Amino acid sequence: MHILLIEDDERVAGHISAGLQEVGHLVDRSADGRDGLFKAAGEQYDVIILDRMLPFVDGLKLLQIIRATGDVTPVLILSALGDVDERVKGLRAGGDDYLAKPFALSELLARVDVLARRQPVTREQVRLVVGDLEIDLLGRVVKRAGRRIDMTSREFRILEYLARNAGRAVTRSMLLENVWDYHFDPQTNIIDQHVSRLRQKLDRDFAQPLLHTVRGTGYVLRADP
Repeated sequence: MHILLIEDDERVAGHISAGLQEVGHLVDRSADGRDGLFKAAGEQYDVIILDRMLPFVDGLKLLQIIRATGDVTPVLILSALGDVDERVKGLRAGGDDYLAKPFALSELLARVDVLARRQPVTREQVRLVVGDLEIDLLGRVVKRAGRRIDMTSREFRILEYLARNAGRAVTRSMLLENVWDYHFDPQTNIIDQHVSRLRQKLDRDFAQPLLHTVRGTGYVLRADP
């Protein structure tokens, strides 16, 4: 894989770069946000590893600029700011995963592999439609009946996965594996909490619901009653 590493700490960057190259990845390095933004705009990467706090251009600002251009390259955010609020900020800015420092190199490598396995968005596959619901995969914009619906990064990913499987039942385990990338206790209610909030945004004020619960299984997104 071709990976862009944007990290201003020389020691950390060297450690990560060596680990990635050892398992066969090609790594480009940037030591500040300005150079990182330049490289991200000029080259196609499989994964971007992005430090949260950078000189010249802050990591979250850099990420927002990348996403605004329609770039959907998976981004793993690294940060010493590991509390919940900071992680939420990173994910809402467009990050796909968040890893707090210090971290084990083996975990970073595993997360990079998971991000790279996600189905890439092709030029032909930039829009998903289910009934009056439209999902712009490049702009990360959701509209229903022409009305824009604001969503968190996680809610968008849940909806995208459901839309890609529209009309088919999606289990909680499938969502955990494909949206969270981790293996939680199968009895956890984290899925139900997120889907409940998503359902409120998606179906509120509309006579015909799109997101349905499949008793004993999971959920299905469909336009028919």
